[in-house]
Amino acid sequence: MGDSFAPLIVQPPYFRFIERQLEKPVIAAIELLLRMTIKRIKPGGVSVDGMRRVTATLDTRLGRVDKAVTLTPEQCDQVPAEWLDVKGSRAQRVILYLHGGAFAFRLPRMQTALIGRWCHALGARALMPRYRLAPEHPFPAGTDDCLAAYRWLLDRCGDARRIVIAGDSAGGNLTLVTLLRARDAGLPMPAAAVCLSPAIDFSLSGRSAVVNEGADPIFTTKLLRWFGDMYLSEPELYTNPLVSPLTGDFTGLPPLLFQVGTKEMLLDDSTRAAAKAYASGVDVQLDVFEGMPHVFQAIPQYAETKIADANVFEFIARHADWGLGDGA
Repeated sequence: MGDSFAPLIVQPPYFRFIERQLEKPVIAAIELLLRMTIKRIKPGGVSVDGMRRVTATLDTRLGRVDKAVTLTPEQCDQVPAEWLDVKGSRAQRVILYLHGGAFAFRLPRMQTALIGRWCHALGARALMPRYRLAPEHPFPAGTDDCLAAYRWLLDRCGDARRIVIAGDSAGGNLTLVTLLRARDAGLPMPAAAVCLSPAIDFSLSGRSAVVNEGADPIFTTKLLRWFGDMYLSEPELYTNPLVSPLTGDFTGLPPLLFQVGTKEMLLDDSTRAAAKAYASGVDVQLDVFEGMPHVFQAIPQYAETKIADANVFEFIARHADWGLGDGA
């Protein structure tokens, strides 16, 4: 019966599975570093400032920013931000990049290096808002800042089709929330959006949140709950679509690209979001990378990072009609 039933099981048309590339000794060392710095943290055993020092050390050790990248301060009304430019950046190609960091901290070197690669390949520039962080500024402060930055960018660009919104982890959450709020406010949608390992289900209801806890080199259930408690004033907010956009209505959203690794506790956030987007009539692509951890794209030592980058470039170039290699 198994053999006769197997041909009926087909992958959805938006799904792409990328097999594990060759392991390098440095990769094992990186994943050990992640386990020894972030995963070993026990909520209550370290302060928020202590957690920020840990992530700052990790950012310094793993972040490699191209010297050709230039950063210029900007003020998006009341929201501070930075413009990232590279040689060949075009004013009409803008990525609004919403950084990750559990809504509570930043990894500026790793995230600048990542978005710098994108801008080089796409001939684009990036606006990176410094949205307010929890726990000093809990929900909805960060979401308000991201929407304000998008409004400001719309006024500056004049055409939403010149804009792509992207984000990693918490920034992937804020990417979807910004789209939902912009749509509901009647604002035009950007050309496309990219979500790297988005954290979009605060209830942790996905199967991967349970079965991948041991394999995930970064997160534990207790750690994710701690981050949630810092971000939210009330646990009742967990199912609010502006907190957990997986519970929202995806109708009318622009083309979406999700990338995620099979080691992640948050794997099912992306797989369920892609399925929901597809059912809502959204043009969606889901890239699942075998054996990859959370936001592996920020670590260029992974061979999979080059594949992930290439998929992002192709997706953005296709939907924003920018072309590839124009900014090289």
